[in-house]
Amino acid sequence: MEWISERFNHFLTYFTMISIIDVIDIICLAIVLYIAYRFVKERRAGKLVLGILFLVVFLFVCQLLSLKAMKFILTSIFEVGIVLIVIVFQPELRAALEKMGDNSIKGVKSIGERKNNTQTLAMIDEVSNAIFDLAKSKTGAIIVFERNTKLGDLILTGTVINAQVSTFLIKNIFFNKAPLHDGAVIVRDNRLYSAGCLLPLSVNPDIIKDLGTRHRAAIGVSENSDCVAVVVSEETGIVSIAHEGHIYRNFTRATMKKRLEEFLINNTSEQKKKNNSKIKVKSKN
Repeated sequence: MEWISERFNHFLTYFTMISIIDVIDIICLAIVLYIAYRFVKERRAGKLVLGILFLVVFLFVCQLLSLKAMKFILTSIFEVGIVLIVIVFQPELRAALEKMGDNSIKGVKSIGERKNNTQTLAMIDEVSNAIFDLAKSKTGAIIVFERNTKLGDLILTGTVINAQVSTFLIKNIFFNKAPLHDGAVIVRDNRLYSAGCLLPLSVNPDIIKDLGTRHRAAIGVSENSDCVAVVVSEETGIVSIAHEGHIYRNFTRATMKKRLEEFLINNTSEQKKKNNSKIKVKSKN
């Protein structure tokens, strides 16, 4: 009982020394750790973090057992650990920084800028008509909708068109004998801005093998930006949407139009999360 009483008094002594600044510091640290956990939970980085934690535990065991050779090797690795982390986590760090920049200017943009919803709805109608005409004939296609994160580096890989979006134009671009049909179309500011664009392929090992290059390209471009990519499967004619590194499949014309309206017209983020949880199909179809 004396030992318990001493420990309790010791705890109270330290507890009374905690100031408001310390509480704020702890809360900020908890928020940062929670955001980091949420960010790596469903990404390839989660496995890499587990590997780093394993090395830390192994280093601790080496210190306890006085394994000098292994301790020297692991200590040398951790001395250059920051550089290694930057190299290994480069895709995840880039995505995180882009999302931070996107969120920081989103509120500023909304103050002096309002999207023309009528034009956006008209554009979505034209795209929907083209997509399901292509799906009916099982013609492969991928259309990327630029949002807050600019895709200028991807636009330069294709041919700039900067034309009004129309059903016939999209169908002509993806006609299997057209010179630009193998690449992606990028829509910027409700205009068909570029065609024949090359997209980065996702390296996520959890993607099922049934998904081909178009789907991997759609997932890849959505992993590093806030864009939305619509894909038509050349083998099955299934229409899919990629967003934030996830693929959502088996859309009908009505459900695809509704989803694009939610992504491209300013709706609340809570509604988007609810809809994502309802239709989200991760690597199973």
